This record gives sequence, C-alpha cells and structure tokens, in this order.
Amino acid sequence: MSKAADIAKVTAKGSFHVLWGLVVSTLIGAVGTIFIARLLGSDLYGLYTVVLTVPALIQVFRDWGVNFAMIRFTARYRAEGRLDEIRSIFLTGIMFEVAVGLALSLFSFFFADFLATSVFNRPVIAPLIQIVSFSIFASGLVAAATAAFTGYERLELNSVMLVFQSLSRTVIIIALVILGFGTAGATIGFTVSSFIAGVIGVALIGVLYRQLPQSSSRKLEIKAYFTTMFRYCLPLSFATIIITLLPQFYAFLLPIYYAIDNVPIGNYGVTVNFVVLISFFITPIATTMFPAFSKLDAEKDKESLRNIFRFSVKYSSLLVVPVTVLVMCLAEPAVATLFGNTYGTAALFLSLLAIQYLYVAFGYANLSALLNGQGQTGFVLRMALVTGVIGFPLGLVSIMTFGVLGLILATVVAPLPRLIMGLFFIKRTYGITVDLVSSGRILLSSAVAGVVTYFVVSELVFAAWIRLLLGVALFVAVLVPALLVSRSVTRLDIVNLKLMVGGLGALGGLIGKVLSLLERVMTVLRLR
Repeated sequence: MSKAADIAKVTAKGSFHVLWGLVVSTLIGAVGTIFIARLLGSDLYGLYTVVLTVPALIQVFRDWGVNFAMIRFTARYRAEGRLDEIRSIFLTGIMFEVAVGLALSLFSFFFADFLATSVFNRPVIAPLIQIVSFSIFASGLVAAATAAFTGYERLELNSVMLVFQSLSRTVIIIALVILGFGTAGATIGFTVSSFIAGVIGVALIGVLYRQLPQSSSRKLEIKAYFTTMFRYCLPLSFATIIITLLPQFYAFLLPIYYAIDNVPIGNYGVTVNFVVLISFFITPIATTMFPAFSKLDAEKDKESLRNIFRFSVKYSSLLVVPVTVLVMCLAEPAVATLFGNTYGTAALFLSLLAIQYLYVAFGYANLSALLNGQGQTGFVLRMALVTGVIGFPLGLVSIMTFGVLGLILATVVAPLPRLIMGLFFIKRTYGITVDLVSSGRILLSSAVAGVVTYFVVSELVFAAWIRLLLGVALFVAVLVPALLVSRSVTRLDIVNLKLMVGGLGALGGLIGKVLSLLERVMTVLRLR
C-alpha cells in the first residue's frame, strides 16, 4: 500500500500539471475558435475543417508506437536507476519522429492536388493542404516532446509547450482572418503555431537531456535502443494506427457525403472543439497512469496494481461522468452562447457525441494505460483489430447513409468491443475488475442531476448565457447531495483523495479543506 500511495501522489501531481496546461491552452484555443467560427461562418469554417482532415489522417502513420515506447522505457529506467540510458531513448524517439514526419509532410504536399480535386471535390483547397502539410512534421516534434516529458514525469514542461502553441495559434489565426486572409489565414496560423510548439518542445527536451548523467562506459547506441523500443511497440504501432485512423477515416468521409454543403461539417467541427472540455479530465488521467502502471510488476506488486486500477477508475469517473452529463444536458444554451445561432445542429451533435465519455465509468480511460504499462501490446493489437473490423464498415455504411449522425453512431459504438475484451482480459490475467456498484452509483447520481437540470432549463425563457449559468448552478446543487446520499463518495474516498493531493502544495491544502467540509457534511448526515 505504501508503494501504491507513493504512485498515487506522483500521479495526482502529474495529473494536475497536465490539467492546468490543458485548461489554460484550451481556454486560449476556445477563445480563438469562437472568434474564428464567428468570423468565418459555418461555410468557411467547414472548409477549414476539411483542410485539417488531411494532416490529421496522414499523421496517423507517423508515430508507429515509438512515443509509447519512449514513455514506458523512460519511466521504467527511472524507476530502476538507469538514468544514463534515457539519453539514448530521447534521441532515438526524436530522430524517428523527424525522419518519418518529414517524409509524410512531403507526401501530403505532393498529393495535395489529387486530394483536393479527386477526393474532396474542392480544388480551391489544394494550396491550403500544401501549407498545412508541414504541420505533420511539426506535430511529430510535439509528440516526441510530450512522450519525453510524460515518461520523465515532468509534465509541467508539456503544459508550457501546449500553452505557447495555443497562444500563438489563437493570435496568429485571428490576426490573419481579420486582415482578410480567411481560410488561408487560419491554415497558415495552424501550421506556424505547430512549428513554434515543436521548437519549444525540442528545446525543453534539451534541458532534460543535459541534466541526465552520462556514463563514461556507455555510448549512445541509437540502433540498439531503437531495436529494443521497436520490439515493444511493433504490435502497439499497428494498434495505434487502427485506433487513431478510425476517427480520421470518419472525418475523411464527411466531405465526400456532403459534396457541396460545408454547413453540416462546420457544425460538426464546432462540436468536436466543444467536446474537448470533457477531455480536460480524461487526458490527465490517461497520460499519467501509463508511466504509473509501467513501474509496477504484475507478480511482485499484484495488490498495488489492483488497488491503483480500481481507485483510478472510480476517481476518474467522479470527474468525467458528471462533466459529460452536464455537457449533454446544457448543449443547446452552451452552443448558442459561444457560437451564436448559425450552428443550428451543433447542440444535437454535441449531446450525442458526448455519450462515448460515459465509458470512463467502466475503465475505458485506464484500460489501455494498464495493458501498455504491463507490456501486453499483443493483446492491445488484437483489441484494435476487432475494433477496426467492426468500426470501418460500420462507419462507411452509417456515414454514407446518415452523414454526421452516422459518424456519431459509429464513434459511440466502435469502442465497445475493445472495452469488453479488455475487461475480460484483465480479470483473467490479473484478477482485476471494475467496481461496477460504485460506477453505477456515479452514473445514477449524474443522471438525476442531468434530467432535473435539462427539464428546468428547457422551461426558462431567459437569454442563452443566463440559462447556461443557471443550469450549471442547478446541476451542481443537485449532484453533490446525490453523490453523498447514494454513497458514491465514502469516507475512505475522502481519505484517499486527501493523500493524493498532499503533494500539490497550496492547491492541495485548498482541496483538502473542501474535502474536510464534505467529511463534516457526511458526519451531519450520518453517512459512512
């Protein structure tokens, strides 16, 4: 339990550093998105969304799982005291990303005319695709830096990089759009900001690199370490490609279905940008749990592995599930407040697309981290293959039949087989299960708060922003007592959470006071 407690503290601290970076960078980005969406309108914003599908699709083939290997071996070597070997891990990862990223950028550049004319039936976007092609190379540098920071557990550096990326992207794009460059200005701003983030990321890796000890007897052996890393990540690379290719494949089909109409695509683009609010809470958990599970030996640390997984699922559910339900029940006033009335179907898309995040209650955000951390990359590949066999034909049929609604259907359904397979595997292999009773209570409490909030806000005739604020207040007012009465939160949870936030300094003290207040409320209500 001592080892589990130490890992929990480190994970909580890492999650905080990821969270503040995501919050700040996404808020900056959200301001830019709102201005850009309003300045361009749903038609031009839809065209901008189509342009960005090209690098998003092609860069799926950039990583090959090497970043996962960087995280795992960096975390493991740190735990084992092999710090001098981390130098080779860093250099190997960066060199791979540079080589593959540059090759894919050139591929996208030279095939831009074909993609714009023959695939998307929009010849006007060919020059824009050529511009944005080089963001593939830049994103490789960002990805390598993120992997290095995550494995070394210096996630505050990753947050710095993300903030600079969002700040530069927002400023450059807004300035260029206001100056009259339209979609071209947005595309240029996206590409330039990606390079700014990549350069900052590599510079920060250099800072870590110089701090690492250099062995007098060990040389930098890039080829040997690449072989070690690639042996681990080869199955994972195919799994990563399949899983990340699936949503890009769906987005790729939309411009084909809507041959001349960019408005539905613009509505969907706004939805994707909005639903990122939920990832505020998922990304820190998924990011920090991978190196945490990489430190544990399934045989020696069996009890710690079990406890960390079960509690991580519960506490991630306490964060993610209520936020997801809140977004679903207040989608209409939220979209109207931020983007105006131009995006008429975005609220419906948002409510439906958010359903996938409810899977967190069943371990979806933690499952891959556990399997990858324990080196079960072969099984991860099998899960991905099943997902691909179901997801690709499902997406093709549903999108070409129902458009955006078909895309959302495929997005929500496709991950379910992978989740079910993973849960059965960890139960059989490690004896680990999800606390379904606890997850059910959290889902029920959030559903009660969501239903009450939706029906009350629907009857109000105030402006959208007033209904949004009142809805958030009402949701919280109903949710907190529902969680306490249903025993979704117990005294043991309060103790565990206090322990986890103990390393957050002043913020940890503030959170601790809130937890103590909840504990006193539980005493008054005679809740255990």
